[in-house]
Formats: sequence, structure tokens, C-alpha cells
Amino acid sequence: MMIRAATDRDVSQTAEMVGELLAEIMAAIGEQAFNFDLPATIDRLGTFITQEKYYVFVAWDGDHAAGFVALYESCSLYAEGAFGTIPEFYVRPAYRSKELGLQLLSKAKAFGRSRGWKRLEVTTPPLPQFDRTLAFYEREGFAISGGRKLKVIL
Repeated sequence: MMIRAATDRDVSQTAEMVGELLAEIMAAIGEQAFNFDLPATIDRLGTFITQEKYYVFVAWDGDHAAGFVALYESCSLYAEGAFGTIPEFYVRPAYRSKELGLQLLSKAKAFGRSRGWKRLEVTTPPLPQFDRTLAFYEREGFAISGGRKLKVIL
């Protein structure tokens, strides 16, 4: 398994995994929580990577993408400066429970340290359907910081 920073040649396979991630979340919660359009996601992801607004690390099993972690940089007063957020993190089912998620998260943490980030933040998919996801993050040093993720469509 090789993990490397995504480039424009990785956009299509990574976008496909985004679709798989969103479909898995919606199936588990029984709600159409996201809209997903593969061509639009491919375009958006390519633009984000090119503009360095979004950093993606992809795990490869030969020519097959096995999982990915995405990050973006933010800053705030409460975080005492720059920090990273993980908006999407996915390991394909065939590769789960093989420490691939741990390897991707380690890559994300190392990247954050190299950028001088004070912390990484992540929001889990809805609970209790994703209790295992929460347990994974807690095992890896993440702590619940309170509140809930809210949104408003503009």
C-alpha cells in the first residue's frame, strides 16, 4: 500500500470514493442528506487541489484507490491560529480493519505538523450509526469538543 498526495491524475478515483462515502452515510441514516454529482465533484476536486485549497492523500493498492483523507486549512482565535479540518475520510470496505485508516490519519497529522497547524478537527457522520467511527477517532487522540455541526444553505 502506498499513500501519496493526490494530483490531477487521481481526481476521478478520489471523486468516486467521495460518492461511495456519501452513499454509505445516507444508507445508514436513511436520509438523502447530500447531493452528489460525479462530474461536478471531479471538476471541483481538481480545482481545489490545483488552487491548494484542499489537500488529499490517497492510499493505493497498485492501480486501485483504497481510501483517502482530505484536509483544508482554517484559522481561528479559539484554536490559537491555523488548524486543519478533515471534511472527508474514507476507506473502501475491503480495506477496513487493516490499519489503512490509521496510516491515512498518521499522514494527515504529519502534514498538519509540517504546516504548523495547532490541531486537527473532524466531524463524525451521524451517531449512533457511526459509533465505530467515533471510537476510531477517540483511540487516535481526538476528543469531543462539544456542540453539533450545523449548516444553513445560502
